[in-house]
Amino acid sequence: MDKQDELRRQRQALKEEMEAGDHKDLERSGSAAFSARSPVGGAENRLSERLPSGPDLSMVMDIPVRLTLEVGGSDMPIRDLLQLHQGAIVELDRQAGEPLDVLVNGTLIARGEVVVIEDKLGIRLTEVVSQADRLQSLS
Repeated sequence: MDKQDELRRQRQALKEEMEAGDHKDLERSGSAAFSARSPVGGAENRLSERLPSGPDLSMVMDIPVRLTLEVGGSDMPIRDLLQLHQGAIVELDRQAGEPLDVLVNGTLIARGEVVVIEDKLGIRLTEVVSQADRLQSLS
């Protein structure tokens, strides 16, 4: 939680800095000039001056995400669900040998196959979903 708290503090400090800069711009330019341009425009100009030519992803690199491997699924009525017992077999909607879905925070990003490495399970990515397909799945 310390990292999340630190990110919140940094975000709040940046917001306060931007608002303070907007107030200074307003005082310098007068209210007539302020009505001609948006206060957000001043913040955007300051941010664009700070940013390098490419996106700086260092701020998001430590944000935790949930990686999930989906073997398959099944739809069943609650009646059947309540009748499950130890040793019961649930048929999934996947064929044997079909690649598993790799999801990050519920969004499909890749497909792969299970591997065993020193008594631990892992996944070998066999296909990475294109950025266009990922964006399309969000809408």
